[in-house]
Amino acid sequence: MRRVAPRLPWPIALALTMAALLLIAALAAPWIAPFDPDRTQLLRRLRPPAGFEGAHPAHWFGTDQLGRDLVSRALHGLRTSLGIALIGSVIGCLIGTGIGLLAGYLRGRVETALMVIVDAQIALPYLLLVLLGLAVFGTSTWVVIALVSLAGWENYARLARGQVLSLRERPFVEASLALGAGPGWVLRQHIMPHLAAPLVVQFTLGLPAVLLLESSLSFLGIGVQPPAATLGRMIGEGRHQMLTAPWVVVVPTLVILALTLCVQAIGDWLRDRADPRA
Repeated sequence: MRRVAPRLPWPIALALTMAALLLIAALAAPWIAPFDPDRTQLLRRLRPPAGFEGAHPAHWFGTDQLGRDLVSRALHGLRTSLGIALIGSVIGCLIGTGIGLLAGYLRGRVETALMVIVDAQIALPYLLLVLLGLAVFGTSTWVVIALVSLAGWENYARLARGQVLSLRERPFVEASLALGAGPGWVLRQHIMPHLAAPLVVQFTLGLPAVLLLESSLSFLGIGVQPPAATLGRMIGEGRHQMLTAPWVVVVPTLVILALTLCVQAIGDWLRDRADPRA
């Protein structure tokens, strides 16, 4: 008898759909954006969204203080912010997982030294380190990605180390070692497959924090520099018009809110699915 897969809860299905649509919009931003995101039209500055008095029919969500189309700016800002967050999260995952695997499998002095680095990372105020790094190395896109990638890697390291300490005592690992399997074989064939699910959960839970970190840096004006559009920079540039033209801030804020809520909901659901007690 064919087994019927359980249906997704509607909030999770909605979150997956919205996250997929936002990802597609970010990838296709250069082709679906109705205007050049950097094109200024001072005669159309601070036009409200469609449906309000004074709105321009070509600008659905209005324009900013320089007359730039907010839909186009938001799409390119989503592309930049999400790209930096994804690349940074992947790099952080690889760094933390590698350190956790070495610490959990080799044990001894290697584990002690690596976990001291992890504890130091947890103890230090990371935002201050990022500000120092940007002051020393500049604010180019790759410097921002490198600094953002160091945010949260300690969580992957602790998770990987804990999983390795548990898995290396399992009978199938001991049997492989007794048959002459080397550390590389054990890590590839036995430990990494069991570690994949927890890492995916941790990735989805950590991605919103990295996205908010990048947006905070751009909001402060020390992230990716103009003319590149980012969601945080859009909020930072429009904060002076909040009372007279709130849509300049509301549009990028809603994009950040929708993306972080969707990814967080998916991460919580994956965590519950991976919990054997659930």
